[in-house]
Amino acid sequence: MSTATTTDLDQFQQTIREGIPDVLPPAQPLDLSVSHAPKRKDILTTVEKKLALRNALRYFPKSQHGILAPEFAQELKEHGRIYMYHLRPEHAMRARPIADYPSKCTQAAAIMLMIQNNLDPAVAQHPHELITYGGNGAVFQNWAQYRLTMKYLSEMSDDQTLVMYSGHPLGLFPSHTEAPRVVVTNGMMIPNYSKPDDWEKFNALGVTQYGQMTAGSYMYIGPQGIVHGTTITVLNACRMLKGADRTTKGKLFVTAGLGGMSGAQPKAGNIAGVVTICAEVNATAAHKRQSQGWVDEVIEDVDACIDTAITSQKKGEAHSIAFLGNVVDLWERLAERSIHVDLGSDQTSLHNPWAGGYYPAGLSYEQSNDLMVKDPAAFKLRVQESLKRQVKAINTLTGAGMYFFDYGNAFLLEAGRAGADVFGSTLLGRGAGGEGEFRYPSYVEDIMGPMCFDHGFGPFRWVCTSGDAKDLATSDRIAGDVLEAMLKEAPDTISQQIADNLHWIRNAQSNKLVVGSQARILYADSEGRIRIAEAFNKAIKSGEISAPIVLGRDHHDVSGTDSPYRETSNIRDGSRFTADMAVQNFVGDAFRGATWISLHNGGGVGWGEVINGGFGMVLDGSADSDRRLKSMLLWDVNNGIARRAWARNPNAVWSIEQEMKRTPGLKVTLPNEAEDDLIDRAIGK
Repeated sequence: MSTATTTDLDQFQQTIREGIPDVLPPAQPLDLSVSHAPKRKDILTTVEKKLALRNALRYFPKSQHGILAPEFAQELKEHGRIYMYHLRPEHAMRARPIADYPSKCTQAAAIMLMIQNNLDPAVAQHPHELITYGGNGAVFQNWAQYRLTMKYLSEMSDDQTLVMYSGHPLGLFPSHTEAPRVVVTNGMMIPNYSKPDDWEKFNALGVTQYGQMTAGSYMYIGPQGIVHGTTITVLNACRMLKGADRTTKGKLFVTAGLGGMSGAQPKAGNIAGVVTICAEVNATAAHKRQSQGWVDEVIEDVDACIDTAITSQKKGEAHSIAFLGNVVDLWERLAERSIHVDLGSDQTSLHNPWAGGYYPAGLSYEQSNDLMVKDPAAFKLRVQESLKRQVKAINTLTGAGMYFFDYGNAFLLEAGRAGADVFGSTLLGRGAGGEGEFRYPSYVEDIMGPMCFDHGFGPFRWVCTSGDAKDLATSDRIAGDVLEAMLKEAPDTISQQIADNLHWIRNAQSNKLVVGSQARILYADSEGRIRIAEAFNKAIKSGEISAPIVLGRDHHDVSGTDSPYRETSNIRDGSRFTADMAVQNFVGDAFRGATWISLHNGGGVGWGEVINGGFGMVLDGSADSDRRLKSMLLWDVNNGIARRAWARNPNAVWSIEQEMKRTPGLKVTLPNEAEDDLIDRAIGK
């Protein structure tokens, strides 16, 4: 039920319906109370800057060009982008109850709710630059796109589709009720124009954007999503440690990053039961996570930080510490003091290393932001030197028994490119394509791939569009009941995954994971996702849940993403550099019932390094929703398992064989194994 006053609600709905206003509102001063994106590289020529300005002004009638042209030119000079701050709406950005959105169809209202949630200052990393997380993961390129998109959604009928080109609403097109209501693409470049500087250039021109994974597809639910994935990762990483004690109690986990996604790490460490030290150079980000309850304390002195962690270890207590300083200083001090670290990783935004994703040692946060703009070449050298130092300290600690894994943020990739000592693995298939063979695994190679993705377990999430915490609590209970029933009949092969997620969902309320929308996540396989979604739909129909639910997932999943250094890093048949799976997933979801679909270039590992697809689906309690969820969710998971099985991943072969027994009409091509001796005789050793 809405908590807005009639006047506030009327004003909000009027702003949504008007789109680009006939009369410009008063210009707003830059709000310094929120985090802002760093100034982007000055990469355009004078001719290109004129083109960028011309591109921006096409959203507005000529009568407004005289006012806006000098403002936009100044933004381009000061920020490296044209965000159109003048057009930023006065209404609060948050996930309002679905009934508050002016609309002609429920699906469109749900999409508006999800867009607003992605731009909520409590959720978004740089909300006024329309960036949700990852330093450059954008919902839109500018505020004109936001206004026009919301207007189109308010007018959309059940037989129209809105087409989104990298944040730009191309328009509403006649379609039909079975079609997706919105089709989203982000950053889909001709391959030869997909280098990091290409993003800088074409984004500055206003013709493309980096949608990350769930930013540009309107499915971000705050750091809760990565909290869950990190919790599962830490639990299973501890189970892989050598020795008899593979529990989490008293274990030390060292990592870095407290941004939009990485900020979930200390919370996940607490839930898993370890002691966590997470380095962060941005004081605003560190204290924001502390105020939100995602990290227990912030400490600036590196030795005090380490000593506090050791004290918590001795007590056997879960505790999380933000080290307010450079990650290199932390790793080097741990190595100097010969501290035993059990688990090590990194979640700085190294997919974006030259524009604020990683900060070099020896410079303050402010000095780094200044240098990356004034002297990009010098900044790049400082970053590469820091990566080499960081890896040297990590190598020392792994030599003493630490288990280190790449968290899919391009850490090993960029460290290797910088000349750091990260090579030396003999694992077949790593580093194909000239990047070398990394001595450390991606967490997908060791943990998520074989233990989760190959079995179809991935980040299933939902949002209660009522905004009512009671509906979320009901959905938690329903999902837990489904998992409990599944656990009783589950084969040993997947019982641990189900048990971990049952524990997660039963404790979700007490862990206070909600930031922004009333949302939840858990890992489930195809059968689990379908059974949970069916139960939700029945609860909506009966009134047990008061409003529709939006289903979705992170793209970091079984089928939606082709990413050779993360999601598909444990695919060893040479196909991990192909992107057929993500595209097929996107297309298949479209005609099997998704409400909206998205396809992106770029994600957590970088522009040009990954193609990923996502979806959103609205459940409204109808028989139509029941039909759609069964059709789409089966495909959304199993197309990826089939591809992984064809790559000869044994757990995926087992899983798709089980699905073929359950599902009439499913026939998947399975691989025939060749004997090693035969291959050696034919080719030679």
